[in-house]
Amino acid sequence: MAGSLMPDFGKIRGECESEGVAFPGNMFSPYRVTASQTHAIRMAEIIRGIERVAMFDAYREMALQWAPSIAKFDPGTHGVFFGYDFHIGENGPRLIEINTNAGGAYLNVLLAKAWGESTDAEETFHDMFMEEWRLKRGGGELRHIAIVDDDCASQFLYPEFCLFRKLFERYGISASIVDARDLEFREGHLFHGDRQVDLVYNRLTDFSLEADFHLALRQAYLADAVVLTPHPRAHALFADKRNLSILTDRNGLESIGVDAETAALLLGGIAKTRIVKESDPEELWAQRRNLFFKPGTGYGAKAVYRGDKLTRRVWSEILAGNYVCQEYVPAMELEAEGRILKYDYRNFAYKGQVQLLAARLYQGQTTNFRTEGGGFARVVTRP
Repeated sequence: MAGSLMPDFGKIRGECESEGVAFPGNMFSPYRVTASQTHAIRMAEIIRGIERVAMFDAYREMALQWAPSIAKFDPGTHGVFFGYDFHIGENGPRLIEINTNAGGAYLNVLLAKAWGESTDAEETFHDMFMEEWRLKRGGGELRHIAIVDDDCASQFLYPEFCLFRKLFERYGISASIVDARDLEFREGHLFHGDRQVDLVYNRLTDFSLEADFHLALRQAYLADAVVLTPHPRAHALFADKRNLSILTDRNGLESIGVDAETAALLLGGIAKTRIVKESDPEELWAQRRNLFFKPGTGYGAKAVYRGDKLTRRVWSEILAGNYVCQEYVPAMELEAEGRILKYDYRNFAYKGQVQLLAARLYQGQTTNFRTEGGGFARVVTRP
């Protein structure tokens, strides 16, 4: 249900204005939602189960069969800010998708403060980046972090970039916000101007670094000249939606040696997913009203279709494309001031451990940050 109190958005506005960026009011909902303790625990168990299976060599071999070649390079790190998105089905939480460059974690820290809650998440975030550095370099001084995207200042989540820069600097680490095209790989190091970059906090949606203007970053990454987090291999192993077809196939899980308890956890906790091209199109068309169709490597709910709204033209595009079909698990709903808002839960996690639980409120087919009263919402956990 919606919370009866109201957050103090002035606290968020103050932090943003101190960084010279506008208060991103359209990102935040004035409402809170609840999550049962049982569901929160179950989501965390499913996340840990997925991460355990992702360590299996046989799983990695299967996932990498459709991955770009760059994913075969193992940088030895995990990747920061995985986002595990859930709906609640008849029998509890059902994972809908995994993102490996999930945005909004820091914004949700500010949202918690706006509700008057204390949190140690900022320290947790710092420690996570330092762990990535330790995994790669073992030690030594982390001198400079570049927060990298394309046309950073125009990005929807640019205010969050500024907040991360401030966080790193607060811990004594120099940081900058950098357009990827402005990076250079020379003399065996990655540079932004005259400054050598030690670690890149990667916010790009070119997950395999294929674009020409990402060449310097790609070269530095493959040369082990920079710590890149998250990285192409992480996306290939976790965020490619085709992987969910492995994780929801009972025979497949058994074939790679997953124990019965973990297999049951995943089969019951992930929305059943199949690869369209490996399925009978006539059968899928007949079942379409109970399915959701998504591009295997897509992001941001782009080119996503509910089966009951498909036209024959779109159906032909799906059959010709790189799509998965997923069991339709409706979003949760709450009534707020006479409106019905949908929501999902996003678990921000690192190495299988949930750091922060958030919700996203919206109207329409998918999360969109355009709904009045929508956006990130604080989650209150109840017994």
